[in-house]
Amino acid sequence: MSICLFFGSFNPIHNAHLRIAEFVLREFGFEKVVLIPAFNPPHKVITSSKHRLQMVKCAIEKRLGLEVSDIEFRLGNISYTYLTILELLKEYPQVKKFDFLIGTDAFEKIESWYEVEELKKYLRFVVFSRENDCDFSRFDYLKSKGYDFIFTTLDFCDISSTEIRKNIALGKS
Repeated sequence: MSICLFFGSFNPIHNAHLRIAEFVLREFGFEKVVLIPAFNPPHKVITSSKHRLQMVKCAIEKRLGLEVSDIEFRLGNISYTYLTILELLKEYPQVKKFDFLIGTDAFEKIESWYEVEELKKYLRFVVFSRENDCDFSRFDYLKSKGYDFIFTTLDFCDISSTEIRKNIALGKS
């Protein structure tokens, strides 16, 4: 089974998230892309976790090949990717290695992640450029450290959840 995992705070989920998920679904022929909203991310302060989960469910409701998982809500702790992956391996015993969608901005910090030496054994990173002219060679050193990754691009779409939240706070639509 070919599954691509797409973790995020999705605070809120937006069209760029959906566009990226549907693109990798088609481009790589995954059977499904599973969106996994963070319950309690270690590096962000966010609120209304249940609302974010519900927004993701609504956003993908009629999109074939996209699913949402509430696994981090069921675990109920700080959302460390490594711990979530261990649980997902139990849910999908036929999968030995997941594909994992990640932006270049997050991939740059991958070595700071909790239990990353163990985590990288279970993932092939599908690294998505969040800039138009990304120099992918800056990640070459990670290959020698045992990271399995590929790059993909899609015309850059400058949408961010941070900007959406800021505009809502300012009363802009």
